[in-house]
Amino acid sequence: MPDTSSFDTTTGPAPVRRRRLLQTGAALAASAWTARATAAQPERPLQIVGPWELAGLAPAKSGHVFTRLQIAETLADAQDDGTPLPGLAERWTVSADGRTWRFMLRPRARFHDGSAVDAAAVVRCLKLACTPPAMLSLAPVDAIEVEDDRTVRIRLARPHGGLASLLAHSSTLVLAPSSFGPQDSVRRIVGSGPYRVASIAPPQLVEAERFEGYDGRRPAILRVRYLAAGRSETRALMAEGGQADLAFGLDPASIARLRLRRQVSLASVTLPRTVMIKLNAGLPALRDVRVRQALSLAIDRVGIARAVLRDPELAATQLFAPTLGGWHDPGLPPLQHDPARAARLLAEAGWQRGPDGLRDARGEPLRLALRTFPDRPELPIIASALQEQWRQLGVAVQVSIGNSGEIPLGHRDGSLQLGLAARNYASVPDPTGTLMQDFGPRGGDWGAMGWQDAELPTALEALAAGTLPSPQRDAMRARIAGLLQAQLPVVPVVWQRQQVAVSRRVTGVSLDPLERSYRLLDMGWAS
Repeated sequence: MPDTSSFDTTTGPAPVRRRRLLQTGAALAASAWTARATAAQPERPLQIVGPWELAGLAPAKSGHVFTRLQIAETLADAQDDGTPLPGLAERWTVSADGRTWRFMLRPRARFHDGSAVDAAAVVRCLKLACTPPAMLSLAPVDAIEVEDDRTVRIRLARPHGGLASLLAHSSTLVLAPSSFGPQDSVRRIVGSGPYRVASIAPPQLVEAERFEGYDGRRPAILRVRYLAAGRSETRALMAEGGQADLAFGLDPASIARLRLRRQVSLASVTLPRTVMIKLNAGLPALRDVRVRQALSLAIDRVGIARAVLRDPELAATQLFAPTLGGWHDPGLPPLQHDPARAARLLAEAGWQRGPDGLRDARGEPLRLALRTFPDRPELPIIASALQEQWRQLGVAVQVSIGNSGEIPLGHRDGSLQLGLAARNYASVPDPTGTLMQDFGPRGGDWGAMGWQDAELPTALEALAAGTLPSPQRDAMRARIAGLLQAQLPVVPVVWQRQQVAVSRRVTGVSLDPLERSYRLLDMGWAS
């Protein structure tokens, strides 16, 4: 078993020097960032720092930024367990045949330009959100229509019980007509939430202020700033130095250090998100399920979770974390760490161990390339651990650290071999939508690649229809979880917790396990 504790980056003089440099850089960045606010605003803004850059204004690319800041709204919202709740639609009805949905809008909802939120504006946005690979394209939509000023009618080709969950996804956010330019390009963000955009400086900065025309509860905090900072150490140092009130996306070493600082507290929530390895099962070496199983058996998940995440309970025994109560199957045989069995499976698959690693019957070596990205700071460290554990098995893996877009790009052009990423299986509150996107007949950017199973799309369609009785639904979910565990089109590594540094100046902070909102309406300034 490899010594995964060697991946700790908190010891020795080099990290100390690096931290001091980062402290200087963070202080300079934060000073420039806050100078305007100090000079021009009577109340300091709530400062949020995270790793997520603004990739553009289109909802499919950056809608999550604007829904988290409660600048824009979706028709539906969701409880922590994924149950749909009213959003911009105060209620909805479904016809007896399950094919016609009517969404009634909040009567006093207004866009930030003062115009009324009407059905025509909603229909325009939802039609744009139907373009693949957006989530709403997964629903069998026949038509999206204006029934009257306050009612949107969606007609389906067949029942789809998960429609409300799809309409809670950030790619379906609703914008005012004044947001759009030629060819329906989004030129500005004019939403309907409790905050309105004050300024945007892509890809890093969004400033928002309270919208006085909001038809719901008024925020106590008048101004909010979000800054995208690429390095987790920088985000932690900004929290430590008082330049950030909320710091998301912290690395384990920074979390350990922040626990000793009195000026901040740490909030955490277990997420329905799994760090997993996406495999190109179309490659000759990975087409054989025994090879995929061997790669999985070589992974010391408990060691990685303990050394990298400082929490061995986050070792993934299956794809779905325990927070996904309807999908996590306690009876499923857990993923194991068994290098000896992994070696036997590779031998059965025709791979022979030599002095320079594994080779097939033709003498070709088993060499693979793994792509990952630093947006989530633990990923490069986990990639190094995997590289070492697979090396001990005889598999040579080259690790490439780039940006997150390289994994979906590699899926589409066929160049990806392995990709290490963190996947939120409740990005749509009902995971069925995410699974349809990942494991459909053609796979998905963050799901299967070169792998198909005739049963899986049919099972997901049956779940999506929403017509199965509870016992059949639960059995179908268990069957899907078991199939993914046996075939391993993606290989789970660890589950994740969101850890956020919170300034003691702020009260009312709670974390959304679905990562849909920062819940700014609940926050205030400490007296």
